[in-house]
Amino acid sequence: MTESFFLPLGDGRWRATTHTTGPWDERFQHGGPPSALLGRAVESVAARADVMVARMTVEILGPIPVGDLDLRAAVVRPGRSVELVEAVLSAGGRDVASARAWRVLRTASTPVPSRHAVAPSLPESADGLGKGGWIDGYLSAVEWRFARGHFTQPGPATSWTRMLVSVVPDEEPSPLQRVLTVADSGNGISSELDLTKWHFINPELTVHLHREAVGEWVCLDATTTISTGGVGLATSVLSDVHGPVALGAQTLLVAPR
Repeated sequence: MTESFFLPLGDGRWRATTHTTGPWDERFQHGGPPSALLGRAVESVAARADVMVARMTVEILGPIPVGDLDLRAAVVRPGRSVELVEAVLSAGGRDVASARAWRVLRTASTPVPSRHAVAPSLPESADGLGKGGWIDGYLSAVEWRFARGHFTQPGPATSWTRMLVSVVPDEEPSPLQRVLTVADSGNGISSELDLTKWHFINPELTVHLHREAVGEWVCLDATTTISTGGVGLATSVLSDVHGPVALGAQTLLVAPR
């Protein structure tokens, strides 16, 4: 990876590159890259090798600009076995996204296999983005190999993904960062209505992780439910080549574009 989503400016400041650009407005980021940057901050603050992030919720407080951002993070509830960490992104003096995550102690517990279905095999070739009328940026910063469905088809979808750019320069993305980069795309790949006519805005993303992903490939198996009144829910099973690693969920505002 020779390029990245963000460039360091020093003193906790970052500049978003065009690789973060969302599909609908060139001024604003897709939710995946800032989620990954927040995840990096959650892992880095008072870093401990004996814990892993077991749950992280990202609150998207407004449009996140493709521009300069300030990032701060702190442990808000320290502990030997579990601790709560908070990270916040701001732009122009306004908070645009925040995250709270539980870091849980690694123990020698006996593993119990996931009951979720094993992801389909990794397809041999990548899929084109199709003609969706969207802006390029984030979508081309990730390789998409669909085993079921597609961006341009309504209904559930399953895609293997691989990051083509790093989160920050000269640093291999962590397993958490790889998962968070694509988890916010669950509602995008499993849309049930015409993307050119409807918004599927998620003000939050919650990911529960039961182990760390292995390798560069993350499978996103997503389904969207929309109920009367314009509220939707997108749920995803995220897997690596060995099986499921996490569950993702996004609350959705469904409204005419």
